[in-house]
Amino acid sequence: MGDRAIRLTYDRGNVELMAPLSIHERYKYLVGRMIDVITEESNIPVMAAGSTTFAREELDRGLEPDQCYYFANFERVSDGDSPDLAIEIDVTSRSLNRLGIYAALRVAEVWRFDGETLEVLRLQAEADDYARSDRSAVLPFLPMNEIASRLLAYEMGNDTARARSFRTWVRDVLAPQVRGGPIEG
Repeated sequence: MGDRAIRLTYDRGNVELMAPLSIHERYKYLVGRMIDVITEESNIPVMAAGSTTFAREELDRGLEPDQCYYFANFERVSDGDSPDLAIEIDVTSRSLNRLGIYAALRVAEVWRFDGETLEVLRLQAEADDYARSDRSAVLPFLPMNEIASRLLAYEMGNDTARARSFRTWVRDVLAPQVRGGPIEG
């Protein structure tokens, strides 16, 4: 595989190895950068854990999210604790049921972007399954349609200019509403 990073998913005897394409990595970086800007500008405590490997031997399952974050009790997180939010960029097909693995690992929320649609998936308390939602539980003020539209508008180019534009929107529109009341949109 040369210099390419290999991603591992394991589900009860089945192994999937993936070498992400550059489009996958660009979207992963973009979503991560958006979350960084939102939390910085809105003064929201967070601990990022990147693509840490999460595995539970007793479940015989494990995976590496594209990005993941701890919001609740972030200061008391220890190795092996499931993140509050996992990011999945699925611009190429995968054979294993990653959402089933996330549910077994009790990851509270997954944002899944397939190149066309951004889904917010929230773990159901009584089931090992996710339900779609129009709002994030970890960032409930966030207008997900705005995040989705920015992902869909992404074109390869100057990521710094794109990040500055996003930061300006967060500072001017989102952060004041987070501090001052309900978010519109």
